[in-house]
Amino acid sequence: MDSGSTGGADLETLARVVGRVRANIERVIEGKPDVVSSTLVVLLAEGHLLIEDVPGVGKTMLSKALARSIDCSVRRIQFTPDLLPSDVTGVSIFNQNSREFEFRPGGVFANIVVGDEINRASPKTQSALLECMEERQVTVDNATYQLDTPFMVIATQNPIEMEGTYALPEAQRDRFMARVSVGYPVEAAEIAMLNSHTGSNPLDDLEPVTDAAEVRKLSQIVGQVYVSEAVQRYVVHLTAATRRSEELTLGASPRATLHLVRAAKAMAAMHGRDYVLPDDVHTLARPVLAHRLLPSVEAAMSGRSTSQILDGIVAGVPVPEGTRA
Repeated sequence: MDSGSTGGADLETLARVVGRVRANIERVIEGKPDVVSSTLVVLLAEGHLLIEDVPGVGKTMLSKALARSIDCSVRRIQFTPDLLPSDVTGVSIFNQNSREFEFRPGGVFANIVVGDEINRASPKTQSALLECMEERQVTVDNATYQLDTPFMVIATQNPIEMEGTYALPEAQRDRFMARVSVGYPVEAAEIAMLNSHTGSNPLDDLEPVTDAAEVRKLSQIVGQVYVSEAVQRYVVHLTAATRRSEELTLGASPRATLHLVRAAKAMAAMHGRDYVLPDDVHTLARPVLAHRLLPSVEAAMSGRSTSQILDGIVAGVPVPEGTRA
C-alpha cells in the first residue's frame, strides 16, 4: 500500500457519514441513486456540480436536499436576466459615518451556493462565478476576500433550447466538475412522490446529518486515496483522445483530467477502497467530461451528441490491467 493511502477506520467513517447524507437526500429524491451518488462524489472531491434538465424534475430539490443535509452556511441565488455581477460577488458601499468603503458580501459567501437556473442570467453575470469557483476567492475593487471551505456551487440549468436561456461559456462549464441530469422518475417513484410531496414539503423535515468540519475531514480522506501510474496514464489517454477526435472541435482540458482523477478518488473511497480502479474512471467519464466538449459541425448536423461521441472515444482507449502499478 502506498504510504499516503488512507486507513480502514477513515474509510469506515466516510462510508458512515456518506450513508447518512445519501439516506437524507433519498427521502426527497426518490428512484435516482446514480444521480445522488454523483452529487456526493462531487461534494467529497471538492468540486462543483451542474444539474441540467427540463423544468419540474427536481433539480432544485436535489440541490436543496444536499444543502440541508449539512450543517453549514447555505445561500441561494436565483439567476434572472436582470441579476448583476455585484449581486453574486458583493459590492463596496460608502459608509457616511466612518467615511470609508465597506464590503457587503454577495451570494457566493457560503459553504454551499445553490445557483438556480444559472443560464437565465446574462453571460456577464455568469462570469462573476469564474474566480470564486476556481480559486475560492472573490476580488472586488482590488481587494481579495477568501471563501470558507468547504465551498461548493450547485447550479441548475434548463436545456439551452428552452426560451430565455443563455448558453454557459466554455470557461464556465469547464469549472464544473460534473454535470448530471435528473431525468423523469419511474412510475413507482412518481407514485411515491405523490404520497410524500402533496401533503407537505419533505424538505421541511430534513435535519442536518453532518457539518462543514466533518465534510472537510472527508475531503482530506479522499485526497489520500492512491492512484497508480497505470490509472493516471489511462486518464490522460482518455482526455488526450478527445482532443484528437475529428468529431469534436473542443476536447477535454487539463482541468478536466484533474477533475476526473479527483472524482475517481472520491468514488473509490465511497466504495471502501483506498485505491482507484479503471472502472471508477470509466463510470465517471461521461458526467465529468461530456459537458466540456463541443461537437464538430458535421457531428452536430448528423445528430451526434457529445455524450455519444465520448462513449465511442472511451470504448476505443485500452483499459490498463491490474489496479496498482
